[in-house]
Parts: sequence; C-alpha cells; structure tokens
Amino acid sequence: MHIALLNPQGNFDPLDSRWTEHPDFGGQLVYVKEIAVSLAALGHQVDILTRQILDPEWTEFQAPYDSYPEVKGVRIVRIPCGPEQFLPKEHLWQYLGTEWVPNILNFFQKEGSVPEVFSAHYGDGGLSAVLLSQQTNTPITFTGHSLGAQKIDKLLVSNENLSDLDRQHGFSLRISAERVAMNHADRIITSTYQERIQQYGHSAYAGAVDVRATETFEVIPPGVNLEVFSEKEGKLDLVIEERIKAYLQKDILPERRKLPVALASSRLDAKKNLTGLVRAFGMSQTLQSKSNLALVVRGVENPFQNAVSLSSTEQAIMDEITALIEEYSLQGKITAFPLNSQQELAAAYRRLSQRLSVFVLPALYEPFGLAPLEAMSCGLPAVVTRHGGPSESLEEGGRVFAKLVDPEDPAELAGGILSLVESKTLWQRYRDAGRERVLEKYTWQATARGYERVFEAIVVAGHQPGELPIPSWYTDPLEENKPGIKDLQAIYF
Repeated sequence: MHIALLNPQGNFDPLDSRWTEHPDFGGQLVYVKEIAVSLAALGHQVDILTRQILDPEWTEFQAPYDSYPEVKGVRIVRIPCGPEQFLPKEHLWQYLGTEWVPNILNFFQKEGSVPEVFSAHYGDGGLSAVLLSQQTNTPITFTGHSLGAQKIDKLLVSNENLSDLDRQHGFSLRISAERVAMNHADRIITSTYQERIQQYGHSAYAGAVDVRATETFEVIPPGVNLEVFSEKEGKLDLVIEERIKAYLQKDILPERRKLPVALASSRLDAKKNLTGLVRAFGMSQTLQSKSNLALVVRGVENPFQNAVSLSSTEQAIMDEITALIEEYSLQGKITAFPLNSQQELAAAYRRLSQRLSVFVLPALYEPFGLAPLEAMSCGLPAVVTRHGGPSESLEEGGRVFAKLVDPEDPAELAGGILSLVESKTLWQRYRDAGRERVLEKYTWQATARGYERVFEAIVVAGHQPGELPIPSWYTDPLEENKPGIKDLQAIYF
C-alpha cells in the first residue's frame, strides 16, 4: 500500500535535527517518523510529506527528497509552502490550501499515481488531507495529537483576553481546521479512549464529531522505540554517565552525590508542572534526605546560570523554579542539564537506574504520556500524573505499572517519589512491571499494525466525506472569508 503521512509543520531529516530545540519539533515528529518506519517494515511504501525550507539557518530541510539510512520504503518529501524561510506552525494556515495542497497534487500527478491513504497529523495536516481528498477522493485518517480547545482551557481564556490569545496562537484557524478534519476523516485515531471522550467531546467540537460514534474512532496507542530505549547498554552510556557526574559535582553537595535522582524530562511548559515538582520536593524534608532532583532542559548547557536561548515563557518558568530553590533552600540538592537526543535520554535512564533513581512526569494533564514508557523500557521506574492518558496506559485490570499521583497535591507527588527511592523492593517491583508493560502493549510495531488495519478498512469502504463546509478562506484567503473571533466565540463559549 502507498501511504502518505501529512505533517506540514516541524521537519524531518536523517539526523532528526532540531527535535529538542523548537516547540514545533517535539513528540509529534517522533510519532510520525516511527509510524512511517514501522509501516515500511510491514511492506508498505510510505511518504512523509512536510514543508520545504530554503533558509541558510535551516539547511537540513532544503532538499526536495530525503530518507533514513538503512530504512527501506520511507521517503521524506519536502513540498514548497509559502515563503522560503522557516515559519512557526501558527503562520502556515494561509498557505496550506493555496500552495501546499496544490503542490502536493502536482507532485503526485507528475509521479503518475496518488497514495491510497492520506494519514493526517495535527490540525494543519488534517485540513490539508480534507482538501486533498476533495480532489482525489482518497480516504483519510486524522490524528490530532493535541487539540486547540484544550489549550484554550489551560490558558483560562475569557471574552476579554480571547483576541490577544488568538493573535498569538491562531486559535480561530486551528479549531476551524480541526473541526473540518474530524468531520471529514474516515477514521479519527486517538491514543486512548479517554482522549476520544474528553478531548473530542469538548463543546468546541459539537456538530463536527460525535464521540458516541464508535465507527468513527480507533484507539491505537503509540509505542516505544525498543532499539533506542532498552536495557542494553549503548555507545553513549559512559559519555552520558560522565556528563551527569560532572553536573552532580557542580550542583550537588558532596555528601549527596550518591543519592538516587528524581529525573524530570519535559518541555518548559506550564502544563508540564515542573514548578509543582520543585515545590513538592522543597516541601518534603524526608524526600530531600533520600534523593536529589534533576531537570532536563534541552538545548541549554547551564539552565540556572545561562538561559538566554529560552523563549520568554520558558524563561518565566525557569525564573519561578529559581525562586522556589531560594524559597526552600534547595541549593546543593537540585541540578539541571541538557539531554539533546533520544539516544542521550536512553543512556541517562539506564545509568540513573543503577542508582535506584526514578523518572517523574508531574504534568497537570497528559494526553498520553510516552516519555514514562520510554524511561520504563530502559529499566527506570516512573512516578506519573494520573490525569489523562497515563491512568489508562499504566493501570489495567487491577495491575499498576507506575506510581500514579495527583500532580497538584505536593504531598502525594513527593510521597510517590519517596515510596520508590526509599524501598529497593518496591523500586524493583515497579521497574519489572514497567518494562513488562511496554513489551506487552506499547511498541511501534503494534502501533503500525493498528494503523494498517484501519487503512485496509477505509480503502475497502472508500472515502466518505463529511457534511461540515470548509471555510473558503483556506483556498481563497480574503480577509472577509477568514474564520475569526466571532466564529471562535460562537463555538467555544
């Protein structure tokens, strides 16, 4: 089967460049790449369609074609879309229907065939797939990854601040595109049942999708790259061990350097709740006596001293963390350092597991939670938010595979970490249970087989377009056609 994965924002190249340095280059790209590679391993021809960038600052993404070494059956195809320079995803909307989609159609017309399925990712990929299906009648799937309505919720939006937030984040366009994508998709793919009910059931999507329609949805969990995230020692392990030792020597008091580490690795984003983790650590003298705290801040060599490369919102979070360190006198008990690739993360997980450390995901809400599964696959047990997907992936049939906690309760968060670092027996139990869970259910091979079953079914059934009209602005971007604040207010409030 010829499959095209649509991901206009973010970019792909053989070295996975920029994946740890830019907010558009996160877990979604890992997901799309792994799906592509695993589908190719099943015998399919897979194209990752993304945006071409002709910019001297972004030379990794200028060639029209690329591929992954030693991977057969996957092409990276970069299609022109708007200006040549890099653009954040919020600035791409006006070019998708006027340039990117026509250029994709022209590309496949020259090749003499169209993919049998378009698999769309994020709202911009979803909109593009709908426009492509209008021209080709090709079946489409939509994987939202995250939806705009939930982000609006977290920003505590009101009628008074909606215009400002819309200018910054493009919510009116994003939610309009998401509604079109989910309405016209032949199948919507979610990582958990909870994602289907809670995210797609948001009032902002009323009239676009019915979460009770089981035939519309398919739950397919993402997986762990077992070649990277494994217990087997990698070539970077000793290098990363020395790097961690250097940071411990720099930041941690000498008498504390052999303690276990509570490690958090996530973006500097308010919803990831790293400040809540630092506060919980600061409020528990017992936890402080049993472990150190380590924060992975990607792409920043000395986050506490030199964070000039951070965005203003990221800097604000670091400032709050620094203030908490002062408030609770945590100097000598907390460190922060970069791990800039999946391979470096995996090496850190393996080395830290040798000192009975734990991985911590304290997010206020986590749609799925792949990061703890990756840590668990390397033998590092996890303490994870119970809000969102982890309550589904890490607990089933009375079995619990990680410590699930309320991230907004500092005592419960600290207690979850403490229970593992102070008991080797309990630590070992969760270590074994976590790795077993990954191998049983969360591999990319299993994810790809799930996608394959969906693709086969919708190809046989043929594309069934939805009823929701597509705003004409996406193909004719005149200001009077543009979805705006009034449209957003009408569906959100």
